Amino acid sequence: MFDRRDKTGQNQQMKKIVAPLSSLPLRSEAFEYVRKAHQMETAEDYVELIADLIAERGEARVVDLAETFGVSHATVNKIILRLNKEGYVTNRPYRSLFLTVAGEKLAKSSKERHDIVYRFLRAIGVDEHAAQMDAEGVEHHVSEKTLAAFKKFLKKTAS
Repeated sequence: MFDRRDKTGQNQQMKKIVAPLSSLPLRSEAFEYVRKAHQMETAEDYVELIADLIAERGEARVVDLAETFGVSHATVNKIILRLNKEGYVTNRPYRSLFLTVAGEKLAKSSKERHDIVYRFLRAIGVDEHAAQMDAEGVEHHVSEKTLAAFKKFLKKTAS
């Protein structure tokens, strides 16, 4: 037990909640999982948008990415350089951006994940705007096992 002041300034007795040591490996695994998801998040967002721009406008340009993401051209160029090194994007100076086969595969997978998460959130009653906003983040962190459960739920509710 320890004391903590509440909003009125009064001391309150609080029970300290500490995870048992036996759960530390699981917590470590969870933190590692989230770190890896964060590393892929930007790549997934960029290749997904590049694919959408190519489908809608016939090309994807740095200026379009910067405008859509609300970041500077320098930021986009830095990320494109990284995606180029990772084998997802090809480009030449002053030319459009193109996805490699690996980039197209990642874009397709990311789009599918987004759509499944969005449809699941809508199916459980989340309003359209919130579902769109939440799906944008959840798509990067949902496991394949959870995604399969979302699909199963959607299949059941569709019939």
